[in-house]
Amino acid sequence: MRLAPLYQQDREQAKQQGIQQGERLVVENLLKVRFGEIDNELQAIIEPLLALSPEEFTPLLLQLSREELINRFC
Repeated sequence: MRLAPLYQQDREQAKQQGIQQGERLVVENLLKVRFGEIDNELQAIIEPLLALSPEEFTPLLLQLSREELINRFC
Protein backbone atom coordinates (compact mmCIF):
# COMPACT_ATOMS: atom_id res chain seq x y z
CA MET A 1 0.00 0.00 0.00
CA ARG A 2 0.98 3.60 -0.39
CA LEU A 3 0.07 4.49 3.19
CA ALA A 4 3.54 3.72 4.55
CA PRO A 5 5.28 6.60 2.70
CA LEU A 6 2.46 9.00 3.62
CA TYR A 7 2.63 7.92 7.25
CA GLN A 8 6.40 8.34 7.28
CA GLN A 9 6.07 11.80 5.72
CA ASP A 10 3.48 12.83 8.33
CA ARG A 11 5.70 11.54 11.13
CA GLU A 12 8.69 13.46 9.81
CA GLN A 13 6.62 16.63 9.44
CA ALA A 14 5.29 16.30 13.01
CA LYS A 15 8.83 15.74 14.28
CA GLN A 16 10.07 18.87 12.50
CA GLN A 17 7.20 20.93 13.92
CA GLY A 18 8.04 19.67 17.40
CA ILE A 19 11.67 20.72 16.97
CA GLN A 20 10.63 24.17 15.77
CA GLN A 21 8.24 24.61 18.71
CA GLY A 22 10.99 23.54 21.10
CA GLU A 23 13.42 26.05 19.62
CA ARG A 24 10.80 28.80 19.91
CA LEU A 25 10.30 27.95 23.59
CA VAL A 26 14.05 28.09 24.20
CA VAL A 27 14.34 31.51 22.54
CA GLU A 28 11.31 32.88 24.42
CA ASN A 29 12.54 31.52 27.75
CA LEU A 30 16.03 32.96 27.30
CA LEU A 31 14.54 36.34 26.43
CA LYS A 32 12.27 36.21 29.49
CA VAL A 33 15.10 35.23 31.82
CA ARG A 34 17.42 37.94 30.52
CA PHE A 35 14.97 40.80 30.01
CA GLY A 36 11.91 40.08 32.14
CA GLU A 37 9.03 40.09 29.74
CA ILE A 38 8.75 39.83 25.98
CA ASP A 39 7.45 43.15 24.73
CA ASN A 40 6.70 44.04 21.10
CA GLU A 41 10.32 44.84 20.28
CA LEU A 42 11.57 41.50 21.57
CA GLN A 43 8.65 39.67 19.97
CA ALA A 44 9.73 41.11 16.61
CA ILE A 45 13.18 39.49 16.80
CA ILE A 46 12.00 35.95 17.59
CA GLU A 47 11.35 34.90 13.98
CA PRO A 48 14.68 36.26 12.68
CA LEU A 49 16.46 34.49 15.55
CA LEU A 50 14.71 31.23 14.68
CA ALA A 51 16.07 31.47 11.15
CA LEU A 52 19.46 30.73 12.74
CA SER A 53 20.55 27.38 14.10
CA PRO A 54 20.49 26.86 17.88
CA GLU A 55 24.29 26.93 17.82
CA GLU A 56 24.10 30.42 16.30
CA PHE A 57 21.21 31.96 18.27
CA THR A 58 22.12 30.70 21.74
CA PRO A 59 25.37 32.66 22.16
CA LEU A 60 23.71 35.77 20.75
CA LEU A 61 20.90 35.53 23.27
CA LEU A 62 23.34 35.02 26.12
CA GLN A 63 25.90 37.65 25.16
CA LEU A 64 24.22 40.55 23.38
CA SER A 65 22.34 43.28 25.20
CA ARG A 66 18.69 43.95 24.53
CA GLU A 67 19.61 46.94 22.35
CA GLU A 68 22.20 44.95 20.40
CA LEU A 69 19.69 42.17 19.70
CA ILE A 70 17.01 44.60 18.57
CA ASN A 71 19.44 46.54 16.37
CA ARG A 72 20.80 43.36 14.82
CA PHE A 73 17.46 41.70 14.03
CA CYS A 74 15.07 44.58 13.34
